[in-house]
Amino acid sequence: MRTMRNGGHQSRSRKPPARLSETLQLGRRKQLPRELLNQRNQKHPNNPKLPKCLKILNQGHRANRQLSEKHRPSKVLKDSGPSGLAGTKRKKVVENKKDNMGEGLKEGEKETEFPEEEKAEESGTSIKMKEERVSFIVAEGHQSDGWSGEGSSLAGLKAKKEEVEEDFTFGEPCPKKQKTSGTCMGQPTALPSQEAQTLRNELNMNWDLIELLSSLACVEQWVCVNIITLLREENTVPFIVRYRKEMINHMDADAVRDVQLIYAELCSLAKKTQSVIQTLKKDGVLTPELEQNLRSCRSADELDHVYTPYKKGSKLTKARRAKALGLEVAASALINSPHTLDLRAWVKPGTEGLSSVEEVATGVEHILADMIAKDPETLTYVKTLCENSFVTIQSSVSKSALKEKEQEQSVQGHKKPGAPQNKNKDIDKFHLYCDFTCNIQRIQSHQEALIDRRSRVVTATAAGPTGGRQDGDREWGWKREGANEQMSDVETLAINRGESLKILTVKVNIPDRVKSEFTRWCINNRWRTKTFARDELRAIIRNAVEDSYKRLILPFLSRTYRTKLTSAAEKESIAMFVRNLRQRLLVCPVRGCVIMGVDPGFRHGCKLAILSPTSQILHIDVVYLHNSGQQKEADKLRHLMIKYSCSTIVIGNGTACRETESFIADLISRRYFHPLDVSYCITNEAGASIYSVSPEAVKEMPDLDPNLRSAVSIGRRVQDPLAELVKIDPKHIGIGTYQHDVSAGALKAALDGVVQECVSFVGVDINICSETLMRHVAGLNAGRAKSIAEWREQNGPFINREQLKLVKGMGPKTYQQCAGFIRINPQTSQNSAKSSPHPVPEKPVAKRAKGKTCVSIPTTFNPLDQTCIHPESYDVAQRFLSIVGGSADQIGSVGLRQCVESKVRTSSVEGLARTADTTPETLKLIIDGLTQPPGFDIRQNFGQADFKRGIVSMSDLRVGAVLTGRVDNTTLFGAFVDIGVGRSGLIHKSNITPDKLPVSQRRRSLALGPGERVEVRVLNVDPQRGRIGLDLIRVLQ
Repeated sequence: MRTMRNGGHQSRSRKPPARLSETLQLGRRKQLPRELLNQRNQKHPNNPKLPKCLKILNQGHRANRQLSEKHRPSKVLKDSGPSGLAGTKRKKVVENKKDNMGEGLKEGEKETEFPEEEKAEESGTSIKMKEERVSFIVAEGHQSDGWSGEGSSLAGLKAKKEEVEEDFTFGEPCPKKQKTSGTCMGQPTALPSQEAQTLRNELNMNWDLIELLSSLACVEQWVCVNIITLLREENTVPFIVRYRKEMINHMDADAVRDVQLIYAELCSLAKKTQSVIQTLKKDGVLTPELEQNLRSCRSADELDHVYTPYKKGSKLTKARRAKALGLEVAASALINSPHTLDLRAWVKPGTEGLSSVEEVATGVEHILADMIAKDPETLTYVKTLCENSFVTIQSSVSKSALKEKEQEQSVQGHKKPGAPQNKNKDIDKFHLYCDFTCNIQRIQSHQEALIDRRSRVVTATAAGPTGGRQDGDREWGWKREGANEQMSDVETLAINRGESLKILTVKVNIPDRVKSEFTRWCINNRWRTKTFARDELRAIIRNAVEDSYKRLILPFLSRTYRTKLTSAAEKESIAMFVRNLRQRLLVCPVRGCVIMGVDPGFRHGCKLAILSPTSQILHIDVVYLHNSGQQKEADKLRHLMIKYSCSTIVIGNGTACRETESFIADLISRRYFHPLDVSYCITNEAGASIYSVSPEAVKEMPDLDPNLRSAVSIGRRVQDPLAELVKIDPKHIGIGTYQHDVSAGALKAALDGVVQECVSFVGVDINICSETLMRHVAGLNAGRAKSIAEWREQNGPFINREQLKLVKGMGPKTYQQCAGFIRINPQTSQNSAKSSPHPVPEKPVAKRAKGKTCVSIPTTFNPLDQTCIHPESYDVAQRFLSIVGGSADQIGSVGLRQCVESKVRTSSVEGLARTADTTPETLKLIIDGLTQPPGFDIRQNFGQADFKRGIVSMSDLRVGAVLTGRVDNTTLFGAFVDIGVGRSGLIHKSNITPDKLPVSQRRRSLALGPGERVEVRVLNVDPQRGRIGLDLIRVLQ
């Protein structure tokens, strides 16, 4: 059902209404047009940069949510005012600077207004059904109030309204916007204030949890409170997104997971801070000032910066040695009352560090340098200076790599032929980064990847459709022109990879202007003496400032920049994985036909598996199509095709794929399979070999050889991609780039979340789905799925959802989370009952739980159990059916749909919701469930496998030829398209421009995803290297 706009009114579609409330989560996010991005990404020089914690956590959230001015709820973020952790001097300096720099902030606020989005909101009801299914709806608006309570390093600054995403992402997508269209219209559903206050103070830190979380995630505070509460109550993300829309302001699943991730990071930070405080207290070095500094940290880097000097095992810092000599009093006197300070009075001959005036002055300098480096106000100012300066990242060949290369060259003549080369030190693969410099403000995420590890091809490797290497920069001739050129995400990860292998040396270059301005500001403002100081004392302050900058602040800034870049690169890489996996899982299944799965091979032959329309194995065999006796094998193939009436062949894209395709296409062209009209398709077989030897495959097909199991998996990937691909670890499906350069835990959590989201929103027929598929339903796990399968085997098919309560381990919370995603199809239930040896009990059974009374379980079929309506809303659904004059037996019928549409036209959804005593969001979901036809599948409008009967070779391609193809994989540098010639061509990201895309896709980070059909033009063909360059013409709807 379409999202209700302008108070919930909408026009109905002629097609059965799609559940937009879910398919919104399954699509890709919209991104800003390039022209608007250019406006947004202009820096405001008068605005200080946010502390690193506010950006590290946000880099890579590719479509952050944001309120529009006219739809902003009543409870929005407000400026929290100055913080007690920052002084007033910095505020005056920044305000004076603002006067000198003009009205930059106001101009920046104007740039965040998007009339195109407002226009899209007004015309939302005319958007096509399919566009709704594959897109997120993102409302635009002002961002000026989005950042409140930035904390100690931003307190008292008007510039807190600066946008977070403007750190290092000049050409990156816009921050994620909060979807507000069709929501409560200024009446948010929030928790009681007492509960909200409890959440705010639970971490015992100096910052407000809700305010900080709201700022980091760009989500209203009341929504943050609700999300945290729902998650703490063990609600799953799919359940929250579908059945608690009003509490989360219609956020999508990715947005909720972003909030969940940030909340987990803040909780981890608070836990680590408490552990550090306890450790320091035990060591006897904890002071009230140090504890406050620790509790004010907003990121792990800040905490480490404060805690490192006090760690056990580390030698005493210069400042701590000076403090041990008692010079802290002298350092304090130097700032507060220099006219009373006499350094000679501190001299103690014979005491190391106090034996002369020079040693005393040096000790005071070290203490002041430490104070300066840990002062939040000072750090904020130096970050502001860096924001307005040309900070660059530079990589070059390390000395150790050059030395090893020279040694290898010197002994190369003495090596035996065929001796293995030291690939880990192959400097040539990092030639793009041997003398590389780029403006760090313009760097994009994947640019830090080639610097981290070089476990694969160093230049942006992606798993290709034919198992070949798809390299980004070096292989496709993508070169950088200079330091001002905008970097890509692959390069970030690439640089990190090279540094990890000790092939590259990386450093951050901060211009000398920053040092000079910082020194002048410290001496004349922040660390200016309160009374007159003699020249020798002023020299001590100057030396302390310069020492603090060079020895402490500069390394801290370098670490901060690198951490931000790496974090952003990892999150963008994971986001690419998530988008690709969602597209791959939601490919429309091919139902109702017999399919032959082919795992091609040369020496060991082509493995065949003929599958029934319900994916049952009818026949398995091996044919040797590429050896002598091809005619005999062709006859065997024809016999099997005719015997099982199989007219559809699915070929895996592994070894011998091209030769097998050519052989079958030749048979089809000669009408060899007459009277069958045979067609074939190529499918990605990534992970099939790994699955074939997995415990799940052994349990499912115990008598089959692993090679034959691969053929079964290949065929089933086309029959029902979701049901088959969930059996394989998402990392092995062949999606995304640099999976070995990102956090394994974060990647696994993100991919598992997407699998659970897709399985839940599609829904599962509990009586026929596999145990493996059930594991991924929201609320279920391996143990509960096994219990359901055992109950089904012992008692026969489920008659209704209530019977789930009889399953071992199915408590109230588990039932609440999974019930709405489980379907009871009457047809499959009857078919299973006929073949089941265990009849379903006719008498009501009761379940006795510990501490609970008996619960009566009905044994009759409930028509609502085949819909997306949750059992908790069945009473509301019955009331609504009474209002429209229908009955549950009419679910999905044309008559009921017409009655509902008529009622919605005459009475608004809000009015009907009040009559039915429910919320508009719940009523919209009920309308979806009642009007969708039986067996409705949200994947029906997604792309399906392409079948063909002929073959085109790479030699047939000509520059300028216009072809159609399907996106096979997307990377951080472009999209690979299968155009049917055995090699995928690359559309470089520079050729994916907004004017070539549908309006609904112009706001994504790359705009294309696996499975999308596109029209392309051939730019260049390199047969020797197997490279095809393509230009995008348009996306085919």
